[in-house]
Amino acid sequence: MKRQDFYYDLPEERIAQTPAEPRDSSRLLVYNRRDKSITDKHFFDIVDYLQKGDLLVVNNTKVIPARMYAKTQHGGVVEVLLLKRHDLKVWEVLMRPGKKGKIGVKMTVSDELSFTVKDITESGERIIEFEYEGAFEDVLSRVGTMPLPPYIKEKLENEERYNTVYSKVNGSAAAPTAGLHFTDELLKKLQDKGVEKAEVLLHVGLGTFRPVSEEIITDHKMHSEYYEISEDAAQKINRAKKEGRRVIAVGTTSVRTLESVADENGLVKACSGNTEIF
Repeated sequence: MKRQDFYYDLPEERIAQTPAEPRDSSRLLVYNRRDKSITDKHFFDIVDYLQKGDLLVVNNTKVIPARMYAKTQHGGVVEVLLLKRHDLKVWEVLMRPGKKGKIGVKMTVSDELSFTVKDITESGERIIEFEYEGAFEDVLSRVGTMPLPPYIKEKLENEERYNTVYSKVNGSAAAPTAGLHFTDELLKKLQDKGVEKAEVLLHVGLGTFRPVSEEIITDHKMHSEYYEISEDAAQKINRAKKEGRRVIAVGTTSVRTLESVADENGLVKACSGNTEIF
């Protein structure tokens, strides 16, 4: 498959700049695989398409304010996007412009946060070591901003809108967007209908949103992302599979987590690791 096979025209005016209110009032396209019909609905209509016994698998990662701007010792400014935590103070980051991020260079984000470039990965990401006092999460909440996609030009008024209502575990550089449309009320309706929910974790990093640059897409190398499947989630998934019930992954990050660990029967085990699956 070639990259050009996936080209399509998306007019800029068709890209929503602000989220729908409430979340579940966003539009839903329903494709019927039997008769190939397409129907326009709203997301809250998803209750009509899920049935008792279905198991929704959601990604409970939480987006952190992963974007920040730092000054070099010569007065230049670089954009830093946190991708993956390696240690207490060591992170893998995307830096723009990368040429300013030479090994050994020290940069300042604010009076309370600075870092030194320690290494450069094979694919060009930087390994940096931060210097700060106190808890990193507290410092980050003051100096970082939500890493909205580049096609969103409007400022996000409520930063929690770039997280799902079931987000729990800090660590993502981008949202698992398929889940953004669920509300607590909608999830309660699904629960009352007999739809189960299992939570897995995949911290969304560069792998999910880096453009494919290779002409043959199977040559594309995915950036690894950290995942976890708990014992409770594994039991729910395996029970549903054995009973012949539908397991419905919410979004590509949940799919990526399940397909990274599932055996030939679709069964999973409680585990954690890093996945490069494409």
